[in-house]
Amino acid sequence: MLNQLLTKVFGTQHARDVKRLQPRVTAINALEPEIRALSDDQLRERTAEFRAQLAAGKTLDDILEPAFAVCREGARRSLGMRHYDVQLIGGMVLHQGKIAEMRTGEGKTLVATLPVYLNALAGKGVHVVTVNDYLARRDADWMGRVYRFLGLSVGVVQHGISDAERREAYASDVTYATNNELGFDYLRDNMKFDLAAMVQRGHFYAIVDEVDSILVDEARTPLIISGPSEESIDKYYVLDKIIPKLVRGEEIEEKDGSKHTTGDFLVDEKAQSVTLTEEGVGTVEKLLGIQNLYDLENMDLLHGVHQGLRAHHLYHRDVEYLIKDGQVVIVDEFTGRMMPGRRWSDGLHQAVEAKEGVKIERENQTLATITFQNFFRMYDKLGGMTGTAATEAAEFDHIYKLEVVVVPTNQPMIRIDNPDVVYRTAREKWDAVVAEIEDCRERGQPTLVGTLSIERSEMLSDLLKRRGVPHVVLNAKYHEREASIVAQAGRKGSVTIATNMAGRGTDILLGGNPEGLARAEADPEQEREAWEKAFAHYTELCAREREEVLAAGGLHIIGTERHESRRIDNQLRGRAGRQGDPGSSRFFLSLEDDLMRIFGSDRIQGLMGRLGMEEGEAIEHGMVSRAIERAQKQVEGRNFEMRKHLLEYDDVMNKQREAIYSMRRDIFDGREGRDYLLGLSGEIVDAVVATHCPEKIDRADWALSELANDVLGYFDIDIHKTDLDPAQLEPGPLATRLRELVEAKYAEKEQRLGAELMRTMERDVMLRFVDLAWKDHLLALDHLKEGVGLRGYGQRDPLQEYKRESYELFGALKERVEDSVVKTLFRIEPVSEEQMERERSRRERLAAQGARMSFSAPQVGGGAAAAPGGVP
Repeated sequence: MLNQLLTKVFGTQHARDVKRLQPRVTAINALEPEIRALSDDQLRERTAEFRAQLAAGKTLDDILEPAFAVCREGARRSLGMRHYDVQLIGGMVLHQGKIAEMRTGEGKTLVATLPVYLNALAGKGVHVVTVNDYLARRDADWMGRVYRFLGLSVGVVQHGISDAERREAYASDVTYATNNELGFDYLRDNMKFDLAAMVQRGHFYAIVDEVDSILVDEARTPLIISGPSEESIDKYYVLDKIIPKLVRGEEIEEKDGSKHTTGDFLVDEKAQSVTLTEEGVGTVEKLLGIQNLYDLENMDLLHGVHQGLRAHHLYHRDVEYLIKDGQVVIVDEFTGRMMPGRRWSDGLHQAVEAKEGVKIERENQTLATITFQNFFRMYDKLGGMTGTAATEAAEFDHIYKLEVVVVPTNQPMIRIDNPDVVYRTAREKWDAVVAEIEDCRERGQPTLVGTLSIERSEMLSDLLKRRGVPHVVLNAKYHEREASIVAQAGRKGSVTIATNMAGRGTDILLGGNPEGLARAEADPEQEREAWEKAFAHYTELCAREREEVLAAGGLHIIGTERHESRRIDNQLRGRAGRQGDPGSSRFFLSLEDDLMRIFGSDRIQGLMGRLGMEEGEAIEHGMVSRAIERAQKQVEGRNFEMRKHLLEYDDVMNKQREAIYSMRRDIFDGREGRDYLLGLSGEIVDAVVATHCPEKIDRADWALSELANDVLGYFDIDIHKTDLDPAQLEPGPLATRLRELVEAKYAEKEQRLGAELMRTMERDVMLRFVDLAWKDHLLALDHLKEGVGLRGYGQRDPLQEYKRESYELFGALKERVEDSVVKTLFRIEPVSEEQMERERSRRERLAAQGARMSFSAPQVGGGAAAAPGGVP
């Protein structure tokens, strides 16, 4: 009651937001005579002037009024379209990083040009995000005329274009692309092996068209780039055959104090590690028929040998794991419970499976993944447009910190939304729908019928064919062709059946669209004269039909089922009544509809029974509408929880993803080169000394042989062949002396190979191990997510357990990467140019992802669609 009173006195929040912008609209209008007096060249020069002002210290907000005035005039001259005052308000809302809710037909596409032009002046690139490739291309061509006229460059990213074309598109001042293309390009960039190969240049400002569809409907499914791991699976079978041929050795101390190793490998059960001896390296090379196990191209084999040795000598059946139903199931070392769904990472699980002779899981491994929530939250500023956002305002605020502002319509909205009618059975409902269509057609009123699925639209089409009613069917399969058909859905007596998503982004003009009708008869580029003749004919015909359609009541919308989201129903209704045109809508429902059947048909069925309704009779009652709205709110709440749940888990991974991608950038920039590696080596030396020669323990009890093994394993330095005698030194001086040996060895290697080659090897090795570890980490997180809910933690929160364990896994990942990088760089030797070329080719193949990779993204309106092959 109080809220209603306050609203009456002070107006709604939206009205107050709009009122605050009114003085700026007045200021823009005041500039119009001055701007209109400029020549085309003078108008274009304003763009350079604005950029100079920004460079001199002005902000985008400081130049908003003149920039909007210039953009408005540019649109008038290049498109013949002038922004209304309410469109200026919409543009300001978008510039402020908010969501502008604007009714269908209010010109959202044109509105976007204002903030896009203004923000593009900053020179950091503006992304305009659309729901499909057709709309991206259409809007880039159409609105691109405004930007080009004003001296800005425009690019469009389309499915299937090359990296060079993508790079050029992203380098433009304004880039049009779908949300999927933007997300996949970001993920692929962070899998590249060269900075110059990346295509995106940052995330400054994005305007999301149909923001509710992209940030809400599609947010239930993350973007995933995945690839099968068959490559490595064969390797484990091969390596498992040679592991038993390797001889376990030991370190032997002679009477004179010197030490030597026997066998092919040493096992340190305390540290849970294995080390190949020099003899062992030779044995493996001989068994595998390779020249150098430490070549870059053999890193996977070296890694696999180590994991195979660990599987055979450190992991025991019925202790660390069980075999259950032909699968290796990990046993929790603390509780002794089985941990279904968990897998060891880094190839260890596959090595154990190979050892046990069970099937090695051919997992489709996640190589990179991100949710739309976390992708779009990377932008410095984000704005969105839609006809229906108010129902999801709380979600936009909670997840994206985006405020929704309802922008008033240019003309009052006079569409009549009739109450729902509910029938007992689906058959009665469809009969009533057909009768309504026939009635509208007889009166010359155009009808647009919305269905929830292709199956239902085809069923209705069959019913109409049997009754001899001409109609067209749209199923959201072919966006471009369907846009041209939807544009004609306002012709006199036309009947168009469409799934709810078909032809979005296209205005329905009452009486028809003369340009589209003329284009169907003649190509304006090739047959100009014929096209102009057809255009003149259809302009007259459409104007005449428009008057007849207006008299018949405008476009009539028929909904054949309620969607689980009120917003989708509102989108369907919103196709009628554009720009002050008349129109009407009505939903036909039955108790057999999915939403009615699952949520709340009992009360309505009881009411129908009490009213003694006959077959074919319908009910129109406020209680029915309220029951339906309650059902929809229930489903919306459930879907919101699903999206929130997905985001909570992805937020955990997001921090780790940012750390890995930041590490990759540092490697590219050279920030993680020689100094970083020597610092890391120093930390490892300190840790090794602290572990084996602790200050608080008597020197006679120091584990000097283990110290020597670790120094040999990490740095390829045999202490026994140096003048160092660890037993004669305190831990501090011992660590200092070891660091000196390590630095001297690295300096000698760098002098021998040259600084340039050394930097290249550092970068290549680090990238290789970071990418390998991240890929395995994503797999481990996938299994953790599946298993964390199954393990029965009692009263523990699965999300908290996931956070805790994922951070433990990430800590282990960093240690593994650091250990592997140091061990490899102290041993690696340059390879031939031919081998380097092979390695480069392998990387390029991985970067492009080839035909073995799949790109999984949400389809408009629901679950994931895997798009195998090629670059999406």
